[in-house]
Amino acid sequence: MKRFVVASLLLMSPAMAQAVPIESFIEAPGPQGPLKGTMLAPEGKGAPVVLILPGSGPTDRDGNSPLGIKASTYRLLAEGLAARGIASVRIDKRGLGGSAGAVADGNAVTMQDYATDTKAWVQTIRAKMGAPCLWLLGHSEGGTVALEAAQSATGICGLLLVSAPGRRLGEALRAQLHAGLPDASLLRQADSAIDTLEAGRKVDVSGMPPVIRSLFDPRVQGYLIDAMAIDPAKLAAAYKGPVLIVQGERDIQVPVADAQALKQAHPAAKLVLLSDTNHVLKTVASDARDANVATYADPSLPLAPGVVDAIAGFVSGR
Repeated sequence: MKRFVVASLLLMSPAMAQAVPIESFIEAPGPQGPLKGTMLAPEGKGAPVVLILPGSGPTDRDGNSPLGIKASTYRLLAEGLAARGIASVRIDKRGLGGSAGAVADGNAVTMQDYATDTKAWVQTIRAKMGAPCLWLLGHSEGGTVALEAAQSATGICGLLLVSAPGRRLGEALRAQLHAGLPDASLLRQADSAIDTLEAGRKVDVSGMPPVIRSLFDPRVQGYLIDAMAIDPAKLAAAYKGPVLIVQGERDIQVPVADAQALKQAHPAAKLVLLSDTNHVLKTVASDARDANVATYADPSLPLAPGVVDAIAGFVSGR
């Protein structure tokens, strides 16, 4: 049987005989239990390593969420990077998914908590793979986590900020609500709630209509207060390592202006704008919002052209 396998491989073209990347599960220490993730790595040693940090809410290691997001963006990123000879680790955040046992309450977290976990992941992965450093790929809110962690972490090769905000959360949330809520009364209540949270105080949601009450759920208000105090552009300006900024021009959650703000804060960064690419890095060919949102629930759609090329090219070039 072994002779048959060898003979078959000899008849294959180099492309056909390309090694299949190896998938394995990995753990890092968390506060009360392990943090868990998935590693996808080419065979052999010495491959660059990317740690994929997920976006906001209950987003899992594959980039999916019980809130209707099934795009599998992070899994597709990992597969695309592996095909380019780059290893990756994608993770569940503390209190969610495989990392549910890391804390008692997954809502009682801060951005600093996520940054602390990121540093634990960096140490664990470097020790396991013998890598001198890791690249932090932060998608959406994960970009802010990457920036926060990089301020004090060691062993960071550089930052890959993908669909990442370039302004404070309160400002971004106001812009999204004003673009999507036509009712002036609702907007006034939402604006008032954001003002209160930005001032470091919690909000009484008992009189709020359901359409906005869920945004200010009392269980996550501590997290919102903490997150609203962070200025991503200021963090970008303070970071001295290599930075890649990747931004889709059809992103309806994080506009191009945010990517430009990050670039302005860190002039040495490389900015890549991708046409017809949305927030979950899928192709959208029109301005139709329904068509854009539909891609969030379709894991069969590939990543938009240029996404993996931009990231892999930047990493491999360094």
